Amino acid sequence: MGSRAGPYPAGRREATLRAVSARGNYARSVIAGPSRRRDRRGRGPRGPLAPPQVPLVESPTERFDNIVLDAVEHVEQRWLDQLRSLEFAVEEVPPTEPPAMVDDEIASAGVPLARLLPAAGATPARVVIYRRPLELRAVDREDLEDLVHDIVVEEVAHFLGLSPEVVDPEGFGQEED
Repeated sequence: MGSRAGPYPAGRREATLRAVSARGNYARSVIAGPSRRRDRRGRGPRGPLAPPQVPLVESPTERFDNIVLDAVEHVEQRWLDQLRSLEFAVEEVPPTEPPAMVDDEIASAGVPLARLLPAAGATPARVVIYRRPLELRAVDREDLEDLVHDIVVEEVAHFLGLSPEVVDPEGFGQEED
């Protein structure tokens, strides 16, 4: 018979934990490593819960970023040349202290939903969209998409010095029946 270290089958990781009691005695317990949990019934390690193309893999932050990108792409189709000097950013929540230089702010009940920060030196103008306040005001994903689209259009309109209806004549503020 071959020699094995410890009471566990070969290939199992073994760790020893020693704790000193108040009287100076050692208590010894053996803790099995992570392989015990992952291969509990001998079926192998767990794989991903869903393939990458399934929306389950997309985090809420990634989902929101994609909604913003879709809204920006929609506006850029018509205004690409004028928007080359404008950046878009997404932040979780608005800062507690508003920036000193805020060109335009869209707020709801005193909470900023988006801000247009003007260009300063080498930094280009930037539209900052706040994720959590918008998600809290939307009923579902479709409502969130409409809300983000309208906010992007309003901020771009302010940046260009136009009305939102001119920036996006077919989609701004329209309700579906």
